[in-house]
Amino acid sequence: METYTVAILGATGAVGTRLIEQLEQSTIPVGAIKLLASARSAGKTLPFKGKAVVIEEATADAFDGVDIVLASAGGAVSKRLLPEAVKRGAVCIDNTSAFRMDPTVPLVVPEVNPEQLRKHQGIIANPNCSTIQMVVALKPIFERFGLKQVIVSTYQAASGAGQSALNEFFQESRDYLAGKEMTANILPTAGDKKHYPLAFNLLPQIDVFEEDGYTHEEWKMIHETKKILLNDMDAEDLKVTATCVRVPVPISHGESVYIEVNDEKATSQAIRSVLSAGEGLVLQDDPSQQLYPEPLTAGGKRETFVGRVRADQENPNAFHLWVVSDNLLKGAAWNMVEIAERLVAEKLLKH
Repeated sequence: METYTVAILGATGAVGTRLIEQLEQSTIPVGAIKLLASARSAGKTLPFKGKAVVIEEATADAFDGVDIVLASAGGAVSKRLLPEAVKRGAVCIDNTSAFRMDPTVPLVVPEVNPEQLRKHQGIIANPNCSTIQMVVALKPIFERFGLKQVIVSTYQAASGAGQSALNEFFQESRDYLAGKEMTANILPTAGDKKHYPLAFNLLPQIDVFEEDGYTHEEWKMIHETKKILLNDMDAEDLKVTATCVRVPVPISHGESVYIEVNDEKATSQAIRSVLSAGEGLVLQDDPSQQLYPEPLTAGGKRETFVGRVRADQENPNAFHLWVVSDNLLKGAAWNMVEIAERLVAEKLLKH
């Protein structure tokens, strides 16, 4: 059996540790693994399939002999190192925003647009976590009924901002419950001027604000959705808008999604039917039993969960959905490993 050398770039981060776990459970025949991180982590070890693997400093030469790179170490690192990995023959799956809007780079969710994998030139972009779960839910609806408009409000977990933000959220929670003053140094976004506590709070800002008043997270959801579903980040055939909010939940994003479909005969029950058969989807929708998706029950699972499907009472051909998924698994690590599995299965590692 042919085996592959896989490198995980950013192995010590919140997504990196889950990449290791998902790779252990994958169908990819891993002959060797390289764990890459910053110089301060080099020399430490992390386990892979019961063996201690020494972490190496992420340099261009570290990619010699590597077949697949799973990268989640920040956009600047990806821009600097992934082209070097490609030169050395690797195919890179990148979890940052560095290449997502590059028209030559496929932006892929395997359940939604796997055909784009055939077009890669060495780099494949993993979409934003909030976009991934939404398009997984929208794809069967889009195929069966068509879509005219999507309006999404997100409820995004602390871990979406990284392990340091999650740790800060936990410390804030302890301080608040102990009657101490909370200290915020990271959220809503580390690069902005002010920081606010997330514990027992809501932050209607994820990433920096653009000139039009939208945050960059909202901009990403709008244009990534169009690129994934229509292969055009500026497509005018589908209207998308977003409001993104950070909530005091550790893991798993929730999304309230309003859609308008083209098919005038669409019903809530018909939409439930296509969702129940959708790839990677689990329908949890029984109001009589108070059954609906929750972050606590979605955590640790690869699937995207959908419920609260109902027709809008004011607008024709309009419906509402509630979508929840583990942002560190389906929103990042599992989607990346799933892409790698398809590349191996379809023999698409050449570029």
